[in-house]
Amino acid sequence: MKTANKQTKLHVRKNDTVVVIAGNDKGKTGKVLKAYPQACRVIVEGVNIRKRHVRPSQSHPQGAIIEREFPIHASNVKKG
Repeated sequence: MKTANKQTKLHVRKNDTVVVIAGNDKGKTGKVLKAYPQACRVIVEGVNIRKRHVRPSQSHPQGAIIEREFPIHASNVKKG
């Protein structure tokens, strides 16, 4: 992970359409939902979907297993 003091710049921004060029989701396209410049990672819509176990709460009274996107490294995407 990059240090907090160093400024980093990503080649993609939020709402850019990107193509995944490496990894399990290679070839998929999606919109960048969120970018983390310090960690050089981005969250792409419909890519790197994992299951997340959540505790019981008002929105999920019995708890649940939800699927959501997790970040991937910015070097694995290109603008498309």
